[in-house]
Amino acid sequence: MAKRIKLLYTIPNFDTAGSGKVVYDLVKHIDKTKFEPHICCMHTRGDYFKTIENLGVPIHIFPFAVNYRPFYSLSFRIWKIRQFFKKYQFDIIHSWHWSSDFTEPLAAKLAGIPFVYTKKAMGWGNKAWRWRSQLSKAIVTINKDMETQFFSEMKEKVNPIPIGLKVSDFGILEKTYKAQDEYKVKPNDFVVVSIANLVAVKGIEILLEAAKQINISKLKIFIVGDDTSDYAVNLRKEYESNQVIFTGKRQNIKSYLALADVFVIPTKDEGRKEGQPIAPIEAMLSGRVVLGSKISGIKDILQPFQDCLFQPNSVEDLKRNLEMVMQMDVNQRAELAKEMFKFASNHYTIEKSTALHETLYLNLYRN
Repeated sequence: MAKRIKLLYTIPNFDTAGSGKVVYDLVKHIDKTKFEPHICCMHTRGDYFKTIENLGVPIHIFPFAVNYRPFYSLSFRIWKIRQFFKKYQFDIIHSWHWSSDFTEPLAAKLAGIPFVYTKKAMGWGNKAWRWRSQLSKAIVTINKDMETQFFSEMKEKVNPIPIGLKVSDFGILEKTYKAQDEYKVKPNDFVVVSIANLVAVKGIEILLEAAKQINISKLKIFIVGDDTSDYAVNLRKEYESNQVIFTGKRQNIKSYLALADVFVIPTKDEGRKEGQPIAPIEAMLSGRVVLGSKISGIKDILQPFQDCLFQPNSVEDLKRNLEMVMQMDVNQRAELAKEMFKFASNHYTIEKSTALHETLYLNLYRN
């Protein structure tokens, strides 16, 4: 039997699913006859850590990235990371760290191990990102804008690999009128759902203002997600009503997608913007029409559906899009949702994402 390529996936923690779910899917689906995956994180806390343990692969608890200060001991601390990488004789290191940290790729360089990182968000606020990129053998991007905005001078390192989902976990949902936790709608209601952690960049007030301007009693809005932030509390004070329901964080996402006539992601074009949002893809794979702001990441997901994109931060533009979908009859909406389902199930599968990662790893190992 040929030697399996020893992969190390590094990620700070599994406090939430997020990137942890992507690492889980990669490790679960990668060809174990060719690859031997390991995981390294900084602690064992977090609800999702138990799920990761169930994968049955080696998990290392080690500080694979360190603070730059104090500078006098930085070289020693980087050398300790290098020693850890060498001890286990990893062939490739793939980092899912959100940070611009360069201590991890420098330690990998000193150990002579090819280093890859996935660029997960549209932030590029300091020189450390450039150092991290220059120390990397390859960079995985998850939307098209990343290549032109960040990596135009190092295109040879870029590997576009969108995050994939397991399509069989989804399917076109039958329209329902009652969520699992007792929220109800009427058959003639038009239901809008948005799923997000409620922070200011998500632009939920853009959606709520658009709905307010439409001013039709049958329009019902469900905002699903953690609503404990100051931003969320202020939204609830201003907008919560019989028509606008804040559910808080929920696990039964499909229950709300089944209520929906349309899913809306109104992220603003500012701050730490989307890399590749997962919620709209889940909505498409559930057979729902999706409307989204025209920003990085979302543009890719809705690329064939330009009429479903609206200008970010524009209440008026989103209002027009909502009215467009509301004016469709049931069959027209169903046909559009079906087209979206086909696009998502062809372009955002875990099988496709895993195959592209495997090709990248094989190329790095052979070269």
